[in-house]
Amino acid sequence: MAAPLAPSGFQFAIDRGGTFTDVFARCPGGRVRVLKLLSEDPAYRDAPTEGIRRILQELGVALPRDQPLDGSQIQWIRMGTTVATNALLQRRGERTALAVTRGFRHLLHIGTQARPHLFDLEVAMPDMLYEEVIEVDERIVPEQPDCHLPGSDSWPRVQGCSGVTLLVQKPLDLERLRGDLEGLLSRGFRSLAVLLLHSYAWPEHEEQVAALALQLGFSQVSLSSGVARMARAVPRGLTACVDAYLSPGVRSYLHSFCQGFRDGLQGVRVLFMRSDGGLTPMARFRGSQAILSGPAAGVVGYARTTFDPRDGTPVIGFDMGGTSTDVSRFAGALEHVFEASTAGVSIQAPQLDINTVAAGGGSRLFFRWGGMAPVTLGLSPDCPLVSPGGPLTVTDANLVLGRLLPEYFPRIFGPGEDQPLCRDSAVAAFRRLAATIGDFRSATGDSAVPEASPEPPSVEEVALGFIRVANEAMCRPIRALTQARGHDASRHILACFGGAGGQHACAIARTLRMARVCVHRHSGLLSALGLALADVVHEEQEPCALPYGPGAFPRLEQRLRELERRCRDALRGQGFADEQIVTEPFLHMRYEGTDGALMVSARGHPARPDTCQAGDFLGAFTERYRQEFGFALPGRAVLVDDLRVRGTGSTECPPQVTQCYFEGGYQDTPVYLLEDLGSDHVLPGPAIIIDTNSTIVVEPGCVATMTPLGDINIAVGEGPAQTLGTELDPVQLSIFSHRFMSIAEQMGRTLQRTAISTNIKERLDFSCALFGPDGGLVSNAPHIPVHLGAMQEAVQFQIRELGPELREGDVILSNHPRAGGSHLPDLTVITPVFWPGQPRPVFFVASRGHHADVGGSTPGSMPPHSQSLRQEGAVFVSFKLVTRGQFQEQAVTEALLAPGAVPGCSGTRNLRDNLADLRAQVAANQKGIGLVRELIGHCGLEAVQAYMGYVQDNAEVAVRDTLRAVAARWGSLLQAEDSMDDGTPIRLRVELDPKEGSAVFDFGGTGPEVLGNCNAPRAITLSALIYCLRCLVGHDIPLNQGCLAPVQVLIPPGSILDPSPEAAVVGGNVLTSQRLVDVVLRAFGVCAASQGCMNNVTFGSDRGGYYETVAGGAGAGPHWEGRSGVHTHMTNTRITDPEILELRYPVVLRRFELRAGSGGAGRCRGGDGVIRELQFRRGAELAVLSERRATRPYGMAGGLPGAPGLNLLLRRDGRVINVGGKGQVSVEPGVSKNHQKTPK
Repeated sequence: MAAPLAPSGFQFAIDRGGTFTDVFARCPGGRVRVLKLLSEDPAYRDAPTEGIRRILQELGVALPRDQPLDGSQIQWIRMGTTVATNALLQRRGERTALAVTRGFRHLLHIGTQARPHLFDLEVAMPDMLYEEVIEVDERIVPEQPDCHLPGSDSWPRVQGCSGVTLLVQKPLDLERLRGDLEGLLSRGFRSLAVLLLHSYAWPEHEEQVAALALQLGFSQVSLSSGVARMARAVPRGLTACVDAYLSPGVRSYLHSFCQGFRDGLQGVRVLFMRSDGGLTPMARFRGSQAILSGPAAGVVGYARTTFDPRDGTPVIGFDMGGTSTDVSRFAGALEHVFEASTAGVSIQAPQLDINTVAAGGGSRLFFRWGGMAPVTLGLSPDCPLVSPGGPLTVTDANLVLGRLLPEYFPRIFGPGEDQPLCRDSAVAAFRRLAATIGDFRSATGDSAVPEASPEPPSVEEVALGFIRVANEAMCRPIRALTQARGHDASRHILACFGGAGGQHACAIARTLRMARVCVHRHSGLLSALGLALADVVHEEQEPCALPYGPGAFPRLEQRLRELERRCRDALRGQGFADEQIVTEPFLHMRYEGTDGALMVSARGHPARPDTCQAGDFLGAFTERYRQEFGFALPGRAVLVDDLRVRGTGSTECPPQVTQCYFEGGYQDTPVYLLEDLGSDHVLPGPAIIIDTNSTIVVEPGCVATMTPLGDINIAVGEGPAQTLGTELDPVQLSIFSHRFMSIAEQMGRTLQRTAISTNIKERLDFSCALFGPDGGLVSNAPHIPVHLGAMQEAVQFQIRELGPELREGDVILSNHPRAGGSHLPDLTVITPVFWPGQPRPVFFVASRGHHADVGGSTPGSMPPHSQSLRQEGAVFVSFKLVTRGQFQEQAVTEALLAPGAVPGCSGTRNLRDNLADLRAQVAANQKGIGLVRELIGHCGLEAVQAYMGYVQDNAEVAVRDTLRAVAARWGSLLQAEDSMDDGTPIRLRVELDPKEGSAVFDFGGTGPEVLGNCNAPRAITLSALIYCLRCLVGHDIPLNQGCLAPVQVLIPPGSILDPSPEAAVVGGNVLTSQRLVDVVLRAFGVCAASQGCMNNVTFGSDRGGYYETVAGGAGAGPHWEGRSGVHTHMTNTRITDPEILELRYPVVLRRFELRAGSGGAGRCRGGDGVIRELQFRRGAELAVLSERRATRPYGMAGGLPGAPGLNLLLRRDGRVINVGGKGQVSVEPGVSKNHQKTPK
């Protein structure tokens, strides 16, 4: 990179972080000054202003802190700030109200209806950013061919900017709105967020709301159509709320910053970093763009200083700070996402793809044992800075190992933030922890883990163990960015920055097989440098609804030219000449019938005579889709959802020796000051390099070289050979737990990427897991709870059934209840993992996904009145989907169409998606196999299988301790009973052994198999028990067969929980499973019942179908209110966004809001259910499969029960019909409405 010209005035690039503010300054004449200071300090009002003052003062002129600075010598200021992020995290934004289309006042509260933590009974979720909601009388609906709504012929038609024709069913009622807005003003609101459905395509109603609100006196009005011109009402509305909540505070900070200068910075170019990695003028900087302002600058910093376009080697950014670590990837272009979540709020705006893990220098270390999860090492981000006498942190571990030298570390610790790091205090604390670990080893040496050594570990061994666990935790998001997306992690450079990153970079690179680490000379403040190197960016975007093809090219090209013109005009207005401006067009493209849209640039795909003039977007899309998802869909139409143009304006001594602990013991380690090192200086490891802002550890076997620019390149060696034994080591146990879980998670990411159906890709109705050679569950990524134990039963059935017939290259497909299936739409794909020299599989991997249709009597394969299994769809027991590597497409096609031979039934109605999703499941399993083999190749088969057993033992001991605690509090006998809506009882008697920590779960007395479909295969009961036990433990433990080891389960044969092989079961998976959880939790007395249902709704015709499950209320606990409008317990699938639903399916969503007061009163109230009303625009078959319509969700400890659910059909003639809990009916186009009230 060429050196910049010497500036005529001062140039300041400032990153204001949560703890430190970093300043990178170019002074007149070209001298560079860097500075780090605390972001909050009583000595000064504002850290960026103080940093500028200190550097200006070096000219020799005294600049008192209480006087505004003279900005006449400043050429420009560029800043990244956490002001918005901190306000969002701490909920310190402006009081905000929300204006939303009538019928949707709780839409943003319900959101996707998924809960963030599967096993958190409290369902803790962040508060909404708005305090009040007003409903706006207006309604726009998309026009659809052959779809009818009463009176629609007279409704005005408007052309949306997306190309979609919209019907104005209800014009905006401004008079009523005026009164509501005046009421908000009288209650002190000055900030308003506005969300009107389909405003992304036709924003006129929102713009009218804004004009009236500003006229009445609101100071901030954020329109959803203004912050995110993309379909999906929920994330767009949340983004508008973020903008309304944060923008006033951002403006206030900018005003305060300018007030620190004598002339208010008039004539100085002040730019701020946006979350997408581009700079924008201060006047255009808004809250929704500011969330990743600081981290985005760091990405730009390493992208501009580390990536070499000549060889194209991609770079992983590793930014380790005090409380968390950010990882990202750069391969020649900034990688963006267009929907991400921060502080529990979904934001729909361009952001750099940055993954954050809660492991930083200040992360807390702990060891759980006894009554908590034993032998578990972990990290908790609740300690922002280490300090003498405080909890142990990662920084303490590095300090004890000699990798940090207190004399070179800032004195910022303690109550007065003026104390140095104290190694003696850290050593004493680690010594106490080592004794605790030694006590645990002694206590378990002859019981749960007989191979454990009784010798207590040394202080250094414990500290190094924690470092290795922290490193593994930070490797997981890097694997997610690389391996899970089809990239080889070892073929990347690791760019290390952040104050703590240099101490871990070599070890992480070695773990990931990376050969090179690059540390910029300003790595401790690379975000500030990134600000100095960044481009100014302006973007324009608008929705589109055109098929990609020659007929649409003129319209696409015309709109792209218009968006480009707007970008260029905006950048010219900021002083850029035409030759400094570069624009790049993007199309947001997806295959018809799928939801996997990609924002695609035509870079590398020039225009041809048969393509769009802006480039070959179809070729770029196909290549990117194949890279992301592993396949393409030739012959399927490609749709363009949005147009986007991004415009950029371009700028452009003898060493000290210390003792440091590594693998194998202490080693003499030279200490170098970065300022003393010259070009081509070579430093073999071990070595420590220290500059003003960071410490870099060069591990043994690595070699650091200084570049001519003063950066540090580290060649990473193999490191000392390590022999991993089969004896239990707590450190390795934690690492293997991470690795096993990472395998399941990466399988899940692969399945989500490669599937095409809405159910798997969008609703996330799937699970992936790893199993031992006996079929026992080793790790299950936290996807869908109802799959937890059932998949283990499925794998173990195939081992019994096929045994030696399993060969490498075989893949088994199964869904039959007697083979561990849950219900027929859940297709399980099982693949054995072989290893050279081993005749039988050494592991198994499996994926289970809900297919939208597998045939049967109704579209969606969820018939409410089925009485036998064959009415519910295609059945697979031990079907070889792949034989010796060949996908058996013809055979599986015939099996999927076979239900058509059953009277009143059909074969699958969506064969194309079935086959594509089955291939995706095979691909997910193949990803798991590759990761298992990689792990075995690195650690050895014996060690991997030994730690598989230890991980299972770990879960077993945790459950045993929980059962002992329950017995001590409640006694050794627990009982509970509840009943299904048809009166069938589910009875449970739990006998606890307080000495062994074991339990017998006896379902004796449970009612018999039913004629309907609420029969639940045995695997469902096991899934419910694993889920409940994991909730009772209360903290993270591995989800595996060890959870059930202390438990004996007795289920009467022939009961509703162990029905005959051909019994109908579709409702057992989605309904009875929820009642099982209610009964178990009732026996343990932990919380009141939740809605006890999944509220299944399907509708369709020969043109296709739709399936959804609807949220309800969560049960209250001793110290918490139940969450309203959320999925509970055995499911966690998402619901289709209202705008997407109305665009793609022949329905209009009339209401989706909370059912006020339905949750059940008590000291802590239960969560409310929801009201959801669908109006049908075309004739269809509607099926409803639900429970808790006759029985009420129970209260606990004197709390009242919740309200039962209700399914109503509103007919043409005005009749209101109760469909019942399980019903199927033909609906009339235009007038029939499904009105559903969910329980609680």
